Amino acid sequence: MARYTGPKSKIARKFREPIFGPDKALERKNYPPGQHGLAKKRSKVSEYATQLTEKQKMKYIYGLLERQFKNLFVKASHMPGITGDNLLKLLESRLDNVVYRMGLAPTRAAARQLVSHRHITVNAKRVNISSYTLRPGDVIAVREKSKSLDVIINSLATHSPNYPWISFDKQGMTGTFINRPERVQIPENIKEQLVVELYSK
Repeated sequence: MARYTGPKSKIARKFREPIFGPDKALERKNYPPGQHGLAKKRSKVSEYATQLTEKQKMKYIYGLLERQFKNLFVKASHMPGITGDNLLKLLESRLDNVVYRMGLAPTRAAARQLVSHRHITVNAKRVNISSYTLRPGDVIAVREKSKSLDVIINSLATHSPNYPWISFDKQGMTGTFINRPERVQIPENIKEQLVVELYSK
């Protein structure tokens, strides 16, 4: 399973956002990494650099590598509607993202691990593909044998997510993917139009 395995704190500092979850390093050093750190300044950032930075941030937030992300963009561009909105809808429809949104894992990376280790079912069938695209009406649940896992119990104890496109029964550890969310419902700080402009060049 392809995934980013490099330093996460440096990436979070690069974007100055806790894109991988709470990060004490980001709180201590809220400036870009590198030899010059806070003193490093550029008088002007090119349009291309701004677009590329936004694409990289989007990839890191949802945990995709370049080929996966590009394939998803191509799929979004062939869907009716606004390409940027479609891309976010597809990303939010991934199984690992929905497991994270339900509060079963503290981060998307942890949610991806739950899925790959067969702790999650979709419509009562075990699914171990984190990129699995959910459809409206799909029921996501924790396997009965996995409900006692510390990572799930601890995450549910500290997270009380409430997203209108997902219904979730905390006691039964079962949720339903109601529909793909509208752009205004997605809380991530992303400028998806810049990504569209980058790929449109």
